[in-house]
Formats: sequence, structure tokens, C-alpha cells
Amino acid sequence: MPLDVRRVQPADRRPWLWGIALPLVLLLLLTVAVATEWQPLLDADARIADEAYELTAGHERWLDALRVLADVSTPMVLRTIAVLLAAVLLLRGHQRVGIWLTFVTALQLLTAPASKLLLERERPLWGQALDIAPGFSFPSGHAAGGGWFAATGVVLTMMLLPRGMLRRLLCAGLVLLGLVIGAHRVFIGVHYASDVAAGWALGVLVTMIGWALLLRVEPEEPGPVVGTAPVRPCVLAVVMNPVKVADIGAFRVLVDDAARAHGWKEPLWFETTIDDPGEGQAEAALAAGAEMVIAAGGDGTVRIVCSELARTGVPIGIVPLGTGNLLARNLGIPLHVADAVDIAMSGQDRAVDVVALSGDGIDENENSFMVMAGLGLDAAIMEGAPAELKARMGWSAYVFSALRQFRFPAVTVEITVDDAPPVRRRARTVVIGNVGFLQAGIPLLPDARIDDGELDVVVIAPRRSLGWVSLVVRVLSRDQKTDDRLDRMKGRTVTLRAERVTPRQLDGDLIAPGREIRAQVLAGTLLVKVPRLPR
Repeated sequence: MPLDVRRVQPADRRPWLWGIALPLVLLLLLTVAVATEWQPLLDADARIADEAYELTAGHERWLDALRVLADVSTPMVLRTIAVLLAAVLLLRGHQRVGIWLTFVTALQLLTAPASKLLLERERPLWGQALDIAPGFSFPSGHAAGGGWFAATGVVLTMMLLPRGMLRRLLCAGLVLLGLVIGAHRVFIGVHYASDVAAGWALGVLVTMIGWALLLRVEPEEPGPVVGTAPVRPCVLAVVMNPVKVADIGAFRVLVDDAARAHGWKEPLWFETTIDDPGEGQAEAALAAGAEMVIAAGGDGTVRIVCSELARTGVPIGIVPLGTGNLLARNLGIPLHVADAVDIAMSGQDRAVDVVALSGDGIDENENSFMVMAGLGLDAAIMEGAPAELKARMGWSAYVFSALRQFRFPAVTVEITVDDAPPVRRRARTVVIGNVGFLQAGIPLLPDARIDDGELDVVVIAPRRSLGWVSLVVRVLSRDQKTDDRLDRMKGRTVTLRAERVTPRQLDGDLIAPGREIRAQVLAGTLLVKVPRLPR
């Protein structure tokens, strides 16, 4: 999953200015109060320290747990984790972020110990010490490390994940971890509350200064790729799902500016509706003489536009705005909107396969797919992740839905591949894939290629609930072994016939339940704009 610095780049300076100002002011106020021995603060420190000591003293198991936490959350341990992560980032080509992480780690290493020498505050004294810590008390080194580690983790998480419930949960978990790392120092009697608060402020301040410096080092903006602009202005059309666009006006300006920069005519715009989710708009774009069509929306919008453009020779550019965005992910198209628009305008054409689909109760606008078609549990998961839930949680909504559908019953399915004899399996789910990877890079069909002229089939049939564990391991490890619990097939035509009416899905969209899916690959019938290969 790519890191995108722009996810943590605000539209103006105020967020990161406040991010620096608030911890800086808190740190300065606490420093002045401790240096001048401001009595209200000293009284509060003493009262909190006494209450914490009383809660911990005499409870050996609680105290042992706090001591273990102290040992595993030392600043040195946290810095080691950060240095290893920075090395991984640098090795994977994320030089800008890797250098930033190295910088803030070094800054934290220098500031936390040096700040203790400013006031040389003695640690709390007890008749019977619960733990012993060397050095001075203000500010807490553990709390500074926890604040820095949590803030740095939040910034990295925001770079890695788009907005959604998963990102919010991870950020909340990191903040809670930072708070616990600092707060436990009061409960084992080695710091006052003001020491911990100052440490948190110092740690966050270090990260925010590093973040501000990172944003000032702007990456070179990508311009038009040399030689990719049309030799004459060409007709460009955009089929957009307005529900998926947060700011339609800003999106139109972005696309118009990119079209002008890459030598296209001013785009023709077509918006999908509930009654017509893309078929009529794509036909209108072709009728208007479009020489390239951009599909801006989720996998459903992209699937319908792809179906209309197949066999026309008119390429499609994809701007992924949905939850799964599986076609874009499998083609290497960036998920950042501006980058995806740039690829649509200047990328190279790649001929890919489209899959024709038929079956009982399948509508005309559901007669093909680009990613995967499934019967059974995977469709039930889609049914359990409505649009409202996906809007709040992102693709992690599918994870929650999967947990709720964990006991979805198996169904007997007859599977026919090309002219081979039918195979009967009692399965939880059967998936026909034109591509191989799910969200988070899960290799459900690792041998599937979108331009190989073949379909890949996976049959998943755990015998018991605990059998899911071994199946997940086998899928993630790309185990090539097949058996009646995890079977794989490959061919140009695939037919699935279930013994009863079963949930079905196309490219992540639920369709009417039914008993049959018939799929046939149409090799190389669609041109898609994809990132250019490096020279």
C-alpha cells in the first residue's frame, strides 16, 4: 500500500501551526511553573502522586505488569523500532518519509535527555519505593518517547490509509498507547503528573516540527509526460458518479486543468444516476466522438463503462473513488485522485480482458465484469457492507461484515471449466477472477492475470470454523497445494451451478441471488490507461 504525504498535507498552515503551538505553549507553561515552584502545581503533583502510590502499593501483580510495561516501552526500544521502520521505508524507495522518520527520531534522542538538565528536578521520594529510575524527573523520558511515538505513528498511518474507520481506530490506538506509556510512570512512583504532561508535549512537539519541515520540502510536481500529449486536441469525456465525489466543482477544475496541460480538448461531462449507473452516459460519450473516456467512481461505475467501451478501441482512464477500487489496485493505478487523473491523461494503453457474464435473473447492465464474480460467502459479505457503512469505515467495512457472516452455510456447487467434466464441491464461496488481489494485497488468486486470456477460479470450503485459520494462512502464503478445502482451476469459460438460490456479486456489487453464473473471457478487448513503464 503506497504512502501518500499529501494525505497529511493541509490546505493551509493553520493545522500544523496549531500542532506546534499547543504542545509548545503547554511545555513552556509547565517548565515555568516547575522552575518557579508554583505552589498550586506542586500541590496537585503531590496529591496525584500520593493517590497513584496508594492504588499501586501492595498490589504486586499490578506493579509487576507496570514494571514490564516500563521495560518494553523505554525510549531506546521505541527508537529502535522507528529506526528499523525508517530503514524499510528507505529500502522501498520512500526516501522522503524515511529521512523524515530518521530526523524526528534523532531529534527526540537529543531533546528528551537534554531537557532534563534544564531544571534538574528530583524524582518523588517514598518510604518504600515501588521502582527505581535514574536521572532527573522533568520531563518524563518515557512520556516524551510515548508522545513522539504515538504522534509519529499517527502521521504515518494517515499517509498510509485513506479516511475511514480503520484509520481512525489505528490512530486512536496509537494515541492511547502513548498516553499509557507516559501515565504508568506516575503509578510506579518515579514521576509527577507534570513531568508526564511535559514529556507528552515535548514528544508531540518534536513530531510536529518534523512534520512541518517535511511539508516544506515539496516533491517535484509531475507535469505532462513527454510525448504523451495528442498531436492534435482530442475529444475527452468523463463519466462521473457524483455520489462518490466530495467536491464536484474542485474535481471538475482538476480534470479541466489536467486536460489542458496534456493537450486534450475541454472535457465533456456525463453524470451517472440511480436509474442509469453508467451505460447511457458511456454510450453518449461515444456518440459525441470521445477518443478517451475517464470513468470516475467506484468499481461498479468503472465496470459498466468498461463494458460499454470493450471492442470499440476507445481507451478508458480510471479515477478510483470507491471503497474497494480493485481494478485500479490490480493495474497499478494510483488511488490519489490527482495522480490517477494524470495517468488517465498521459498513461500508456494496455489491452486487458473483459469477462462476459450471464445467468438466471442477471440484468442487461450486469452482463460483464472486470475484477471478480462470486457466489456464496463473498457475496454475503458484500450484502453485509451497505454504502452507509462503507462511507464511514472504508474497505474495513468488509472485514466487519465478514466477521458477522462467519457462519454462512456451505452450498453444493457444480463447477464446469471449458470442456472438462463438471466438478461438485460443497463450498462456502466460489470466486471467478479476472485479477488476483484483494484489498491490502491479499493474493486470493495469485496466478490470475488480467491480460492472459483466461479466468481463474478458487473454491473455498473449510470443514469447520477453525479451518478458516489454515485456509487464511494458505492464501496469504500463496500455497500452490490444492484439495477439497482450497481448490483452484483455470480456463476460458466457467459455469457455476448452485443447488439452491445463493447470494451473488460482481466486482464488489451485490446482484440478485440466483443459482447460476456463466462467465466467458473476452481476451484483450479493452484498452486501459495505466502507468508508463520506466525506461
